[in-house]
Amino acid sequence: MFRPKIISIGEVLWDLFPDGERFGGAPANFACHAALQGAEVAMISAVGNDKRGHDAIEILAEYGIDVSLVQGIPDAPTGTVGIELNAEGKPTFTIHERSAWDQLEWNEDIANYLAAADAICFGTLGQRSELARQTIRQAINMAAARGIICVVDINLRAPFFNAKTIRESIQLASILKLSDEEIVAACSACGVSDSSSTLNSLRPLITYGNLEKVVMTRGVEGAVLVTSEGVIEQPGIATDIVDTVGAGDAFTAAFIMGELYREACETNLRKACEVAAAACSHAGAIPSRK
Repeated sequence: MFRPKIISIGEVLWDLFPDGERFGGAPANFACHAALQGAEVAMISAVGNDKRGHDAIEILAEYGIDVSLVQGIPDAPTGTVGIELNAEGKPTFTIHERSAWDQLEWNEDIANYLAAADAICFGTLGQRSELARQTIRQAINMAAARGIICVVDINLRAPFFNAKTIRESIQLASILKLSDEEIVAACSACGVSDSSSTLNSLRPLITYGNLEKVVMTRGVEGAVLVTSEGVIEQPGIATDIVDTVGAGDAFTAAFIMGELYREACETNLRKACEVAAAACSHAGAIPSRK
């Protein structure tokens, strides 16, 4: 039976909520959700030689994720992010600098693992340092050359993004995933007119990035998928919201799994929305395995 091989590359960190710490980072969240859905997942990142780093590796391994490509950085701490939630459960982030994941380096182990992958997912935050950016882009370029699905999940966290990073990331990818809160920045970076219709803004992004698909989440309103063949809209799935942290990562994992299993676009989009809704019903970015 086919079991997709997925690589997630980027930041591993801890979200510091008002009521305590929780494991997180968009690429790590994505990796956990993809593993929960049956993928064979490898995480490419870096952590410090500290308790948070050791705990992060242990958690990833508990979800069945290959951690052999997680690098240990002795002179930098494992990443942390301060999080505050508003009344609707929407988070605001304070991302601490000079973290271990900023020092992610290319090596031949990464190249060797890419040879057998079916998909690789990356974001924009993980590229905030020059070293990590070059490592991630080398991996994506190699994957693209081998015909591997390359997914960019735009995760714009001020002040750690700029138009150049957005633009070049979209050009590297074959599938773009973003939220309705990120569409204006993405269109601006690519020189695409942000018209009165959001859908009309998504179509030019496909042409600009030579993309196969653009998928945009819309919170409680669901999601929309745009391809060269047309537009599919999926209404939101009702759920009791505890917090929305990690919902987008859960969506991306489900969507990419559907792509790899060649599910019909309508079916895949609905399943991804269902998974995202379920992620909103528990505290933190990933469900407990206990």
